[in-house]
Amino acid sequence: MEIGLEAALSEEPRAGAERKLTGKEEALLVATACSSPPPGRARWTLELLADAFVKLTEHEQLSRETVRRRLAENDLKPWRKNMWCIPKVDAEYVARMEDVLDLYAEAPDPQRPVVCFDESPTQLIGEVRQPIPAAPGRLERYDCEYKRNGTANLFVFLDAHRSWRKVKVTERRAAHDFAHCMRDLVDIHYPEAEPIRVVLDNLSTHTPAALYQALPPSEARRILKRLEFHYTPKHASWLNMVEIEIGVLRGQCLDRRIETRGSLTAEVAAWENQRNNSGARINWMFSTKQARLKLAKAYPIPAKES
Repeated sequence: MEIGLEAALSEEPRAGAERKLTGKEEALLVATACSSPPPGRARWTLELLADAFVKLTEHEQLSRETVRRRLAENDLKPWRKNMWCIPKVDAEYVARMEDVLDLYAEAPDPQRPVVCFDESPTQLIGEVRQPIPAAPGRLERYDCEYKRNGTANLFVFLDAHRSWRKVKVTERRAAHDFAHCMRDLVDIHYPEAEPIRVVLDNLSTHTPAALYQALPPSEARRILKRLEFHYTPKHASWLNMVEIEIGVLRGQCLDRRIETRGSLTAEVAAWENQRNNSGARINWMFSTKQARLKLAKAYPIPAKES
C-alpha cells in the first residue's frame, strides 16, 4: 500500500487512443443513420455512412470500424428493417377488442360456446429425389430441389374454453367454402348449442352474405340464426386465439414437405386427434382490464358533455 488507500481506490486515466468523434459528431452520425439513404440505395451501409459523415464534417476520413462501433453503442442497425402492421386505434378498434376479450373471459358454457375461426394457405411440395433416412452419426438428407404441386387451404376451428380444434382441408377459401364451414359448425360440431359465438377477422368472405351466396335463402337463414359473429379489430388478428393454434399446427405438423392434398388431410387429422386427446389448450392471459392499463394512452378520449 505504498501509494496510499485514496490513490488505490481512484482510477487513473488509462492508456489508449482518444475517441475520434466528439459527442456532437456521434449524434450527427446517429441522426444520419436514422435518415433516408442516398438516392439509388435501398439502405445505409457502413461505407455509405462513413462517406456521408466526411462530407458533413471536417474529418478527412472515417474508418468503417469506427462507424460500426459507434452504431453498436447506440444499438443501431440501419441496414435492417422490420415490417409491421400498425393499426389505427380508435373507438371501433377498442370496442371490438373488448368485445372479444370479454368473450374469452367468460366461464365455459357448452350451450353458448366461443369458437375462434380462421384459415391459412399452405403449399403442396413434393420430392424430386428420395430422401436418405437418418442413421447413427448421420442426419437425414433431402435434396434442395423440389417440385410444386399447387396449394391447399386450411380452415381451422378452435374452442376458446376447451381442448377442441378442427382443421378442414379445402382447395380454396371462397365464400362457398366459408358457408359450408359454418354449416358444419352448426350441424356437426355443435348441434345442440345456440348461439355459437364465432370470433373471426375481417376477410371479405367472413360475412353473413357469404351464406346467401352459397346456399338457398332458407338454409342460410337457418344457419345464421344459430351463429353470432364477433369480429376482431382491423389489423389485429393477434386477438384471434386461433392464430396461436395455427402457429402450433405449422410448427408441429406442417414444417416439412407434404406432396398431395390427401397426404395433407391425413397428417393434419393425425395432429388434430393427438392435440385434442392431450387436453392441450391456449392459455390466454390478456384481458380487458390489462388492455385498459397497457393501452390507456391509445384509448380515445370521451367528448366532454356540454
